Amino acid sequence: MGDVEDVFGRLRRHPDVEAANLCAVDAADRLILDVADEAIVAAGSGKVAVIGDSYGALTLGAIARHELRDVRVHQDSLTGELALANNARALGLADRYTRHPLAEELLSDARVVLLRLPRVLAGLTEVADAIARYAAPDVEVFAGGRDKYLTKSMNDLLAQFFSEVRASRGRQKSRTLLATGPKPVGAPLFPVRERLDDLDIQVIAHGAAFAGARLDIGTRFLLQHLTSMKPDARDAIDLGCGTGILAVALAKARPGITVVGTDQSAAAVASARATAEVNGVADRLTVIRDDAMSSAADNSADLVLCNPPFHVGAAVHTGSAIKMFAETGRVLRPGGELWTVYNTHLNYRGVVERMVGRTEVIGRNRKFTVTRSVRGLRDAQR
Repeated sequence: MGDVEDVFGRLRRHPDVEAANLCAVDAADRLILDVADEAIVAAGSGKVAVIGDSYGALTLGAIARHELRDVRVHQDSLTGELALANNARALGLADRYTRHPLAEELLSDARVVLLRLPRVLAGLTEVADAIARYAAPDVEVFAGGRDKYLTKSMNDLLAQFFSEVRASRGRQKSRTLLATGPKPVGAPLFPVRERLDDLDIQVIAHGAAFAGARLDIGTRFLLQHLTSMKPDARDAIDLGCGTGILAVALAKARPGITVVGTDQSAAAVASARATAEVNGVADRLTVIRDDAMSSAADNSADLVLCNPPFHVGAAVHTGSAIKMFAETGRVLRPGGELWTVYNTHLNYRGVVERMVGRTEVIGRNRKFTVTRSVRGLRDAQR
């Protein structure tokens, strides 16, 4: 198995986007493991939980350094979860950890929690609440990230759930926060619920779901074109569905359509399922956790809606969006339509036309562009 650096050197991001500026392990992972070293030794096997591990560096690094077993892991991202599984198999460590939802089974009696700080404060709130609620009274939380993504609000938020929060010394533009002394908690804070009166939709959202229970402005702009989207569509997919607002709006507007919502975020999938249920469309709206629609059959959809990301983790990168467009070209039937909204400066039109089919700009405002792409017969046979 070799030392920890040997383990780190063998980690890959696959099936997530891989590029020269995208790494499977970074300085924050190394710092978290170094700062938590003594606590992990004291806790031992069965008492360590890992949350938000990007690609397995925290989980497999802790296992390799301390010969741990029974490490409990929660990752919101499906690609991160699959990358950890791939890396663990390659290193012969697949039997050393187990996957869990963000719930009691993940944190019960945990004495050490290794946490990559999420960029969304609502996501951190739900995680902190769960740790304070379920972990051992003497739990030590080692939460870290890159300096440029850390804010004082994270310290203040953790202080709402723990008696003591202190920062480590920085190293290589990374830092950790150590939280101890979980405070008593009341009723769970998540999921939250909000009504969008103009859409007549109730939204239910977990902390890590994109935009929370709000309607983000890109989705709002795309929704303005809902009535124009392929009127005869029978099977539709909301690709990267988030809390399910687009999928629910489509299902409510068209009683004869069947909709699938897909997202790689566990929080988004749970949110979208709850949103579909509360709006009475769960019989026609199925939500699955999937990586860019990879489980959908070829030529199986008439309509795809997409508000693609322009970040891969913390890095600005268009690889995830391009992967989504490529899958859309495979999944659409001839004559099927992709409707997408994106930040205008990204200028995706040429990419979408190449990967899906003839593309036209339908709407543009100061920030966003909406395009419609039509899958041609020749394109479908590529």
